[in-house]
Amino acid sequence: MKFAVQLYSLRHHIHSGEDMLNILEKVKAIGFDGVEFAGYYGLSAEALKAKLDEVGLKCVGAHMGLDDLRPERIEATLDFMQTLGCDIVGIGGADTKTEDALTEVTDVMGKADETAAKRGMKVYFHNHTGEFEPPMFAEKPGTIFERIKAACHVQIDTYWSFAAGQDNYKLITENKDRIVSLHIKDGVGHTPMALGEGENDLAAVVRAAKDAGIEWLVLENDDPVPDGLSDVTRSMAWLKANAD
Repeated sequence: MKFAVQLYSLRHHIHSGEDMLNILEKVKAIGFDGVEFAGYYGLSAEALKAKLDEVGLKCVGAHMGLDDLRPERIEATLDFMQTLGCDIVGIGGADTKTEDALTEVTDVMGKADETAAKRGMKVYFHNHTGEFEPPMFAEKPGTIFERIKAACHVQIDTYWSFAAGQDNYKLITENKDRIVSLHIKDGVGHTPMALGEGENDLAAVVRAAKDAGIEWLVLENDDPVPDGLSDVTRSMAWLKANAD
């Protein structure tokens, strides 16, 4: 199994393109194999790929905006990802609180995933808790998560699914054909924490990932303490001790 970090976890250390290039070196030094981007800070795909190759990291995805996946922009988005040497791209969440909003998300994501498939690529949606909670509307059958996974691929954030009351082992193994990667995260209530410092059943997540044949565990902490680098370093120690 390989470990990546969602760079949103380190956003407070990144204020420029130069900061981004420097943080990639630090991520590698901590022990990560890959990164998932959440913004490029003005850097070209070519510059980022050169740095990734230099330090020995792989791009394992990126969180974009829904607009980046619309028909008028999807080809450029896929071009960027292919230059990075990555065949998946997704969004970190979207408004799904009304029928119209959810229908728009599934329509855009579904068409983008179809376009990506023609290039041997995939488009994915990253969940929070709301996708597993009973919707405030019931015009069409199925949970929000079920409707999204029918439209495109998914990236399970295993802390938000846990916080929503899901059995992560069952969720992961039953949906393995639609999952591109997993976000491994810990926390208490709705407060994320470094791995091993919260209440999530992380052992079940690791076991499910192995049983489902999922290659990448992507670390994320929305609110790292005391800072991103310290937080992800503690989480990497947990990963090396419990998920290798």
